[in-house]
Amino acid sequence: RRVALVLHALHPAEKDRMELRLQKAFAEIGVPAAESLHRHDAPGALRLLREADAIFVGGGETFVLLGELHRTGQLQVIRERVLAGVPYGGSSAGANVAGLRIGTTNDFPTADIPSREALGLLPVSINPHHPLPTEKAEYAARVGKIKTYLRFNPTETVLALANASMVRLHGGESRLVGGRAWIYRATTVDELKSGAVIEALR
Repeated sequence: RRVALVLHALHPAEKDRMELRLQKAFAEIGVPAAESLHRHDAPGALRLLREADAIFVGGGETFVLLGELHRTGQLQVIRERVLAGVPYGGSSAGANVAGLRIGTTNDFPTADIPSREALGLLPVSINPHHPLPTEKAEYAARVGKIKTYLRFNPTETVLALANASMVRLHGGESRLVGGRAWIYRATTVDELKSGAVIEALR
């Protein structure tokens, strides 16, 4: 019935417009109320996170987002609520912070962060906006960057998501429910099949 919108990744001048856009989108799927944390002071924002029926974290600057989640204590509140069963949705930077830590974010470090540790809802680092193989130059550049990251972090796994792709974690299982995605490890890259359970995310 009520979704808490976490729009920290946006510039302050963009938050009102994005809140309205998301309110319209949620209304179209039958959710009557969606409210951004930026409408509240610090205690009110925490209260909204604790009382909302779902949480949606939008895109923008990943480092700004994660830094604010750490600074305000909202990271732990979101994690606790989601692990207790509250639905979480995240796009772009909001998908990035659903992983163990931010590592392959695509964006610049526009803010200082106390730690790269994120929500840890999925046991991977997440790379959104992954180019398709048909976009040859962009695809090759992204593959190279992720492989370089894994050379220096060989125990990690990276989940790469193409635009308009979605992974759903429910009942302990993660599925690619739309679009294209890849699992990168230090020595392998595997494309995921739409609809299949993603064994690497168990």
